[in-house]
Amino acid sequence: MVIDRSTVYSTEVLVLGAGAAGLLAARELARAGRQVCIVEARDRVGGRVHTLTPPGFSRAIEAGAEFMHGAVPLTRVLLGEAGLEWQAADGQTYLVQDGQLQPDADFFAQLPPLLEKLRALPHDMPLADFLTQEFAGPAHAALRTFATQFAEGYDAADATRVSAWALRDEWATGDADDSPRPLGGYGPLLHWLAAQARAAGAVLHLATPIQKIDWQSGEATLLATTGATYRARQILCTVPLGVWQLGPHQPGYLRFVPELAAHRAAAAQLGFGSVIKIVLEFRTAFWHGRLPELEFLLSDAPVPTWWSQLPAATPQLTGWLAGPAAQQLAMASDDEILRRALESLSYVLAVTPKALEAQLCAHYVCNWGCDPYAQGAYSYPTVGASAARAALGASVASTLFFAGEGVYEGPAAGTVEAALVSGQQAARAMLASWPALALR
Repeated sequence: MVIDRSTVYSTEVLVLGAGAAGLLAARELARAGRQVCIVEARDRVGGRVHTLTPPGFSRAIEAGAEFMHGAVPLTRVLLGEAGLEWQAADGQTYLVQDGQLQPDADFFAQLPPLLEKLRALPHDMPLADFLTQEFAGPAHAALRTFATQFAEGYDAADATRVSAWALRDEWATGDADDSPRPLGGYGPLLHWLAAQARAAGAVLHLATPIQKIDWQSGEATLLATTGATYRARQILCTVPLGVWQLGPHQPGYLRFVPELAAHRAAAAQLGFGSVIKIVLEFRTAFWHGRLPELEFLLSDAPVPTWWSQLPAATPQLTGWLAGPAAQQLAMASDDEILRRALESLSYVLAVTPKALEAQLCAHYVCNWGCDPYAQGAYSYPTVGASAARAALGASVASTLFFAGEGVYEGPAAGTVEAALVSGQQAARAMLASWPALALR
C-alpha cells in the first residue's frame, strides 16, 4: 500500500522497516493487541534479505543474506513454524594462490596460533594493531594476510577498526565453517512473517521512506518523503546502521526532533561493512572436472570468494567481495563489477574469458554499499562495540525504541538471527512499557 500526499495516518505503534527485525516485532505487537503500522521505504518486504528470480535464472537467487551461521535457534524455530526447511552442504573448499590450485583446503588451519595470542591479549585493540604487535616481520606475512582477509571477507570489516577480542570469540566458535541455507532462500520466511503480522492486524505501507520524526514522551509525528504524515504513541526504528551513520546533508538522512545525539554518536562508533554479490548462472557446471564437489573457492583474485549451490545441481556460482574492497567499488557500475568478476573467475577456474562468457546464461549484481536504504550490508564489532550498541539500542521515554542486527549483542552478530532476536526483544520491551505509557 502506498500512501498519498494528503494522508494523515494515526496508530498506536509505528514500525520503521519491514526487514527481519521489524516484521517479527510487528507480529508480536499485533498479536498482543497493539494497533500496528509498518512503514517500509522499499517497494518490497525483506530489507537486506532479497530472494528473487531475475530474467535468465532457472531458480531463485539470494541478493542479500543467504547462510545460517552457527546455532541460530530463533531462525530455526521460525523456519519450523513456517514449514520451511534448511539444508547443509558438505562439499570441498579449494584455494587458488599465485595461480596454483590447492584442493581440500583447510582455510581454518591457521587459526590456532592467532587464537593463542588473542586469548593472552590483555586489552582489546583493532585487528591490524594486534597483528603488527604480535606477528610482525616477513615470517608472519602469510598469517597477517590470512587474518586480514578473513576479517574483511567474512565479517565485511575494516581491519584497522574491527575488534581483536570480538574476532577471537567468533573464530573460537568455528561457526564460519557451518553454513546451511534455508531451502528456497530467506525470502519465504520474511514473506511469511509479513503475512503473520498482517493476519494479526498489522498494516503495511510500502514505498514510504520516512525523513523526519518529531517526538515527545508518548507521542511522535513522522513525515514521509511522499508528504504523508504518521502519528503514533510508540515508534520502533529498525533502519540499518548505515542509515544512522549518514550525515544531515546526505540523501536518506533520518532526522529526529529533538535530536538523539547520544544514539547518533554511538552509531558512529560501530562498524558497518559493504558487500557486493555477483550471481552467475551457466549452461553447465563445467567446473566439476577441475573442482569436484565444489562448495567454496577462495583465492587471491580481485573477487576472491566464490561458492556453488551444492547440494543443488544448479550451475550457479556466487562471487563475494566484502569490506574495504567492496566499499571502494560502491559507486562502480554493475558492468564494471561484472567484468572484474568474470576476470577473477577466469583466473580461478583456469578457463579463457571467451569460454566463460560462452557458458554464461544470466548474471545479477547486488552492490549493498550503494543501496540507498541500507548504505552497506551488515555491522561488525569495533573496539568498545558493546557499550555503543547498548547506547544505540536504548529506548527513549517509553516512546522511541530501536532494533536491528546493528544493535544486537550476542554470538550471532551480523546475521538474520541477530535481527530477529533484536526485533523480538524490542517488541517485549515495548509491551512491558505500555502500562506506564498509558497513564500519561
